[in-house]
Amino acid sequence: MLPKEMLAWGLVLLMSNFAVTVAHETLDRALRLMSETPLIDGHNDLPWKLRQIFNNKINKVDLNTLSTTHTNIPKIKAGRLGAQFWSAYVPCDTQDKDAVRQTLEQIDLIHRMCNKYPETFRFAYTAQDILNAFHSNRIASLIGVGGGHSLDSSLGTLRIMYDLGVRYLSLTHSCNTPWADNWLVDTGSEPSEHAGLSPFGKRVIVEMNRLGMMIDLSHTTVNVVNQVLDISEAPVIFSHSSAYSLCPHKRNVPDEVLKKVKLNRGIVMVNFYNDYVTCSEKATLSDVADHFDHIRNVAGADIIGFGGNYDGITRVPEGLEDVSKVPDLVAELVRRGWSDKEVKMALGENLIRVMRAVEWVRDSMASAAPDEEPIPYNEVKRKCRTSHGYADAAAVHPLSTLALLLTLALQAFFTFTA
Repeated sequence: MLPKEMLAWGLVLLMSNFAVTVAHETLDRALRLMSETPLIDGHNDLPWKLRQIFNNKINKVDLNTLSTTHTNIPKIKAGRLGAQFWSAYVPCDTQDKDAVRQTLEQIDLIHRMCNKYPETFRFAYTAQDILNAFHSNRIASLIGVGGGHSLDSSLGTLRIMYDLGVRYLSLTHSCNTPWADNWLVDTGSEPSEHAGLSPFGKRVIVEMNRLGMMIDLSHTTVNVVNQVLDISEAPVIFSHSSAYSLCPHKRNVPDEVLKKVKLNRGIVMVNFYNDYVTCSEKATLSDVADHFDHIRNVAGADIIGFGGNYDGITRVPEGLEDVSKVPDLVAELVRRGWSDKEVKMALGENLIRVMRAVEWVRDSMASAAPDEEPIPYNEVKRKCRTSHGYADAAAVHPLSTLALLLTLALQAFFTFTA
């Protein structure tokens, strides 16, 4: 080998070794930060996978060895997960049918999962519970309900779900409810039914504030977002959405909304789904980091979080194939010059702050009575719904009864005179 070739080869080796050293240093720093601050992920659909594959029979599955999902216990531990919002999701085709029952079964599943693996999971109700679980080396487990159709337009159901541990509600999923429009309206593929929120929908927001339940806007229209931001006394969340400017998908958050979330002191938790990262079937870890950078540049590091959407997505970025890979994303943020403070905010401090603010609003409204006024019956009247408790709807029944009696009387008369 000629001297010049030897020198060039030596430089290549030197640069390669330097790159490896830097990579190790950034990962080490990322892992240190993750040991000091819990990584809180806003959305994981493992419970729905367990419904699809095992019909919720978790005694038939071992989460230590399950290999067909993005999430299992070894992957969670390798990913240094500190807290997870598990999605109690049921599809839109349950609306006006059995959505409440199916959602309650998903809530039950999450509780049973925590009870089956107490050495790994600890159920959490409050921001402090998250920190307590983290300090005891457990994964704080919380519940988010994945669509307003799960309420069956009932504030009583909302309150019961809160009592069962639900700490956020996605106002819609991919269907309009009788009181809110979903994100597909903004694509033009579905008509708007409420121009955002109906009057009852606005009352849902107030009741969520009173309860201390976080409002998730990830699947709503921009009209709903703006109306909620005008109404809510508490910060809001986007549990799994990315930046619209980098991928103009209607599930993502436009810059003007990012700025409003900043004023609201809320949080946008970045989704890893390729279609929301690059608007294509392929994406990389670096592409996801671009969304973190963009949101930081537009509105600051204090509104950013992680919302991977694992086990609810069909395509994942190269380098983020499952939950275990998340430390590599944190290391990428470190490599890009994020300060320790900024990384810690994105990891979990932002969500803890939001949750504490929601709890503060709840406490400040402690003297307010629960909203007892039901949604107007004509807004939810369906063949599977009764009208018990609706005085105006019940008033229809005497007329129907009278018509029936007249019909029977006429039939009897003609029979008698025939």
